[in-house]
Parts: sequence; C-alpha cells; structure tokens
Amino acid sequence: MVVEISGNDFRTRASKLSRYLSRSVKKGMKLRIRGRMSGVLSVSFALAAIVAGGLGAPARAQDWVQTGTNLGVQHIRIAVADFKPGTTDPQTFNLKGIFDQTLYSDLSNAGVFNMVSKSMAPPVMPGSPQEIQLAQWAAAPANAQMVVFGSFGVAGGQINVQGYLFDTGNQQSPQVLGKQFTDTANKEDARQIAHRFADEIILRLTGINGIAESKIYYVVGHGMHKEIWVMDYDGHDKHQVTHLGTDSMAPAASPDGSKLAFESFGKYGMEIRVYSVKTHRYVYFHEARGQGWSPAWAPNGQQLAYSLSANGNPDIFTCNANGTGLKRLTAFLGPNTQPVWNPKTGTQIAWVSGMTKLPQIYIMDSDGSNVSRMTDGGYAVSPSWSPNGQFLSFAWDRQYGPGAPGGEDIYIMEIASRRWEQLTHGDGINDFPSWSPDGRHIVFQRTSGGRTNIWTMLADGSNQQPLTHNGDSSMPDWSSK
Repeated sequence: MVVEISGNDFRTRASKLSRYLSRSVKKGMKLRIRGRMSGVLSVSFALAAIVAGGLGAPARAQDWVQTGTNLGVQHIRIAVADFKPGTTDPQTFNLKGIFDQTLYSDLSNAGVFNMVSKSMAPPVMPGSPQEIQLAQWAAAPANAQMVVFGSFGVAGGQINVQGYLFDTGNQQSPQVLGKQFTDTANKEDARQIAHRFADEIILRLTGINGIAESKIYYVVGHGMHKEIWVMDYDGHDKHQVTHLGTDSMAPAASPDGSKLAFESFGKYGMEIRVYSVKTHRYVYFHEARGQGWSPAWAPNGQQLAYSLSANGNPDIFTCNANGTGLKRLTAFLGPNTQPVWNPKTGTQIAWVSGMTKLPQIYIMDSDGSNVSRMTDGGYAVSPSWSPNGQFLSFAWDRQYGPGAPGGEDIYIMEIASRRWEQLTHGDGINDFPSWSPDGRHIVFQRTSGGRTNIWTMLADGSNQQPLTHNGDSSMPDWSSK
C-alpha cells in the first residue's frame, strides 16, 4: 500500500499519519510513505515492527546535564531593586516600570541565580552608590549576596540609565559593575536597555554571555501559507520577517545573526532562500536542480548544509553561502535531511536518515566520512547541536510502533558517552528543539489539543514556559542576535 502525502518533509508530514500507519501495521500491511512535489518523489519509508530500545538506561540524576550546560554551578543569591526615578518627565514612570520588570525577568530566566523575591527586598530605591545601604540587603529576609540598583530617567526624548551591581559582602570595595545607557524613549528601547544590562551582569558573574539580547525565529501559519517571524528571547516584540505568501519554513540564522536561510515553496517546489537581516532584502542563492529542505549554517558562516533531492532521493549536500560549490555527502537509501553542524568545531554534521526504515539520528564528518548512528530504535528527528559541541537535543518517540504507549518528547544526549536524558514528559507532541547561544536553554515547539506553540526551558528540562499563544507557531531557531 502506498500513502501519498501532499507535503515536503517527512519530519512533520509522517508524524501526522502515525495513527493511521500504526493501525495499518497491526493489520500486517507493508506501507510506504511517499511525498510528491512537482512530480519529484521526496520521501519513502518502509515500516516494520520496532523493538523499543535505547542506548542504555539514562542516568536518574541530571548532574551530568547540569554540569555540561553550566546549570550546576552554585547559584548566587541576587536582589534587584526597582530603579529610582531620575527625572519627573511623564514618560519616566511608565518606561521605568517596563525596564524594572524586564531586568528582573532577564536575571530570573538566566537559570543561574537565586532571585530575591520583591516581597523580601527592602522597600527602598537607591539610585546611586552613595544611597545604597548594603547591610539592609545582606540581612534577612533578603540575604542577598549581590544587589542590582540604579536610576532611570527620561529627558528630551532620551532614556538615561545608570546601573550598578554591588557585592554585599565586600564593604570596602563593593562595586562589581557600573554601566550607563542612553537610548530613545520608547517601550522597545527601555526593554533593550534592560536586556543589555542583564547580559552585562550575567557575563560579569558567570563568565558566559547572557541571552537577553538574542532572538528566536519561528514559523507562523498553516497549510501553504506560512511565514517566518522573529521575537525576543522572552516572547516579546513579535514581528513578521518574510512576506512571500507561500509556504516558508525551517528558519536558520547565520552564526553572526546577519542572514537567515530557510526553505520556501517556489515555482519548481521547495527551494532554499537567504534573507539579509541587515538590509531586509533577499540575497542571491544559486538554485540547484531538485528540491531543497532544512538549511543549516556552518559555524564560520561561509557554508551551508541542506537536504537536496538532486537525484530523486533526498541527500545531504554542502555548499558555499551563496549556493555554489555543491558537494554531496550522503548516498544512502531513504531520505536524509535536517543537517546541523557541530558549532564548536565545524568538522561534524548530525542529520536524520531513513536508511534503516524509521528515521534515526546520525553523525558524520563534514566531508561525509566516519558515519555513526546515535539513536537506536523508535522515531528520532530534529537534531540540534549544543554550542559547546558536547550535546545533541532532538525529538524522539522511543516506543514508536503498533500499540506502543510512547510519545514524542525532547531528549538530550551527551555525544561522547551517548547517555541520554528525557526533558519533556508526555505534555503534547514536542519537536524542533534549538539551543540558546549560552547553552543553558532550549526552545521547542509543542502541539497540544490541536494547537502548536513555541516553548522554552532550561537545558535540564526545568522551567518550561510558553512564548507564543496563538496556536499556530512552530519550528523555532534560536539566533545569537
């Protein structure tokens, strides 16, 4: 029996048919999933009974995850005072409220601080080093080790912020950080100043850049009317990027954040397109014969990897940033798609292959050699490589098959040992994980009750929270800028 899918990518289309396929396998039918786009066969799978299995039992504790993602460090107890109004301009109080809330939220979301609740903080607003009384903040109930404070004012249409970070245990030389910020007096810039200050604090105290200024690209829409959107890391300031009026998906931001590659349905089927974030224009990308899916940037920003059906079967190719210099890496039976580079070394690529019937995660060198299978059994898709090159996250239905009770969840795997840990646990269908630039967070899509939204969590699976609520958002990609 042959099932025709009017779609372009097995990673989403095949999963939608899981119930139907499971029923058919129960009846002993041999199935193939086949997708057609402009007369080109894109996907073919033969289903067989899958024995639930893994790579060994996962560790019960998540110590190795927390250590590798810098979440296991001792948390600093930090207090954030509401900033003191610096002027009487009518905009000061409204914009200061936005700034105060954003700064506290940014530090709380970092996952490395023990935040002092506003209700436990002293009811004061010190605006300068001369006004801060460290003993108040060090004493119970605040018990703060660090305190953030300063002044916020608007004058002449400009925001002026003076921010400080003080160590309450160092009476002689308490100042750890002092920064001044100036920008246009509006809500967006008030938030951006808070983001910049939060990132400065996180860098100073942890040695790792924060993510408050990072962006998340994602897809909004359904059917053949999907566009790429972008939002701040915390879900604010959402706005549309592409306006092609077609099916545009799989956004991939370049390492420096200046370009966006994605797949889009064009005249001859799915093709790779590149958009300049700086100029807000599409840039030239050489159109190869066949259909293209799932672009991914090399860490040097000079190469792309993507899935191309140049010979009928989707295989992994690499090319220059403009699409020239095409080189084929895989020649395996079954679809090969969703490549991602090791961002630390640039010498390895992880991808999804159907060479053993159901999709599994594989790793190879960037020249196509030294192929190694990472997952063993089930249905594994959507790999994402951590910034430090130590982990893969991916979507995995470990017990996929007839009558199996499994579900699609997000997992993390340490590449060297192949130990894995399940991060989500049956709360809907979870897919398309993407790492934050600091390696401490993962963004992903979750489908529940027929609605798909973007969610975020810490890399150990804790602090899960939605970023979108429209029920029509998917395929996130976390950009450094």
